[in-house]
Formats: sequence, structure tokens, C-alpha cells
Amino acid sequence: MSVQSSVEVHTEWGIVSARQAGRNLAKEIGFGNVDQARITTAISELARNIYLYAEKGEIIIESVEDFQAGGARRGIKIIAKDRGPGIENIRQVMEDGFTTSGGLGAGLPGVKRLMDEFDIDSVANEGTNITAIKWLR
Repeated sequence: MSVQSSVEVHTEWGIVSARQAGRNLAKEIGFGNVDQARITTAISELARNIYLYAEKGEIIIESVEDFQAGGARRGIKIIAKDRGPGIENIRQVMEDGFTTSGGLGAGLPGVKRLMDEFDIDSVANEGTNITAIKWLR
């Protein structure tokens, strides 16, 4: 059974709502406090990027199960979608320390480190889709 929520991000309140929805689902799935913090940090970064660079988009949060690895495992999947300008150079934005907003530059590489799986797809002038999964250990 997959539990899913979608949060529109076009204001700072959208960032807050996405974080809360992620924390609630992570807790429901059974993640401990440390992993809940990792997940909400990743969601916050993804939602903040939508707000700063695309102006509007959505964060989709869902529970997932994987039956491949010799038994079922549960996790949480975060999908960040926008129809913004896209990312011109994915390799560059995935470098630690790279920033266009004057921030710390932990951004997307930080999200990749916090989660177990990370995939990014971006097309100039069409938008960006980022999918990240954290598995329950």
C-alpha cells in the first residue's frame, strides 16, 4: 500500500508544508529521529530549490516497497518537479561547494548524500525532475 501526498511549492509555506508531510510519513513508515531529520533536510533543500529557481513546482512524497532484495523493504520516495528554466550543467551543480544563490553549496550533492538513491533529469526551458529514495534499515 503506497501512501502519497503532494505539496505545491510556490511560497516559503510550501517548503514548510513539504517538510512536515515528509516527516509525518517517515515517522509513519518507521524511520528513527536521525533518518527523519535526513529526509526532512533533503525535502527542504529540494523545495527551496524549486522556490528559488523555478518559482513553482511540487514535492511528491510516497511510501515505497522493494521486493527485489530477498524480501520486502520499505522506504520513502521524494519527487521534486518543476517547470522552471532547467539545469544547464548537471555535473556542475552536483559538485560540492557550487552555488548560484550565495548559499553553502551543500544543495543537491547534500541531498544525494542524505538519501540512498538519487536521480536527476533536467531539460533547458522545460524543467527539472529529481527523485530520491531513503530505505528503512
